[in-house]
Amino acid sequence: MAEKKVVIVGGGVAGAILAKNIQNQANVTLIDPKEYFEIPWASLRGLVEPSFAERIVINHREYFKKGDLVVSSAANITETEVFTADGQQIAYDYLVIATGHAESIPKTRTERLDQYKGENAKIKSASSILIVGGGPTGVELAAEIAVDFPEKKVTIVHKGTRLLEYIGQKASSKTLKWLTSKKVDVKLEQSVDVRSSSEENTTYETSNGETVEADAHFLCIGKPLGSAWLRETLLKDDLDADGRIKVDENLRVKGRSNIFAIGDITDLQEIKQGVYASGHAQLVAKNLKLLIEGGGKAPKLGTYKAQPPISIVSLGRKNAVAQFPFITVLGRLPGMIKSGDLFVGKTRKDLGLEPYDKKS
Repeated sequence: MAEKKVVIVGGGVAGAILAKNIQNQANVTLIDPKEYFEIPWASLRGLVEPSFAERIVINHREYFKKGDLVVSSAANITETEVFTADGQQIAYDYLVIATGHAESIPKTRTERLDQYKGENAKIKSASSILIVGGGPTGVELAAEIAVDFPEKKVTIVHKGTRLLEYIGQKASSKTLKWLTSKKVDVKLEQSVDVRSSSEENTTYETSNGETVEADAHFLCIGKPLGSAWLRETLLKDDLDADGRIKVDENLRVKGRSNIFAIGDITDLQEIKQGVYASGHAQLVAKNLKLLIEGGGKAPKLGTYKAQPPISIVSLGRKNAVAQFPFITVLGRLPGMIKSGDLFVGKTRKDLGLEPYDKKS
């Protein structure tokens, strides 16, 4: 009997782990606009320590050795095929959409590592740095710089009423206090137009009329969902108002038997983070194996329950703030869980790789 064709669109956390886990059970095609997988929650450490980036930017072919890799973007889908931006038509029996968030980053690993080196040089040469956005990315970047380069003046400008609005007030307050202790200046309920400065003029003006001196700036604001391409496809009615794909308890697109969605693109009511995307991938790998072995029918597919609001935000190399269901903690204990290696060794092992890249 011919191998079933599984097409995975998106090579982020969810798509990569699924491709790794299902490649020996089907004829798998992974479609991704870049040649590599990147561990997203560890990228900010790569900005202050470029050698760290060597471990987090991983060519797809290092872990996905058996199937077909198509380096392009998906442009359209039918009931049986995926059409790519470079003109390919790829047939599927099962389709998994894992396009997460849209981001403009280089196509090759070498170019991406060069980008990390360039950003690191920007940090090193600056005496003052502006970070726009006080979500987890902005907070973690500010903490990384404050710990590794304590002599630099770091300012966060955030339009919200508190930092880390996606988790509870206690975590926000503890984080603000920690950042302030590291001499990070946090300006809340303000915005800033980064285009207002130039190479000659490094003064930025906030919406409140305050000025911020900064030799360099980093935009750490939310990225758009990677679902815009679906709006003209057969799944256009399967998106919610925010552009997320509506899924059932098996992580299938609601009402469809052979199309799944995993990762940040789903409408699951849970914090969007890598550990949960990995869980989606592992469940769908199991369900695909059941469907393939059962000839399209499975007695009982695995189900997924949205996870409670647990989050750990790294604060430099030794500290973190952690929100658990009944307690919020800041300090070395949550830092021991995440901040040292940022789960990079574990993620590499999950992909069948050495925890440490021997080439780096």
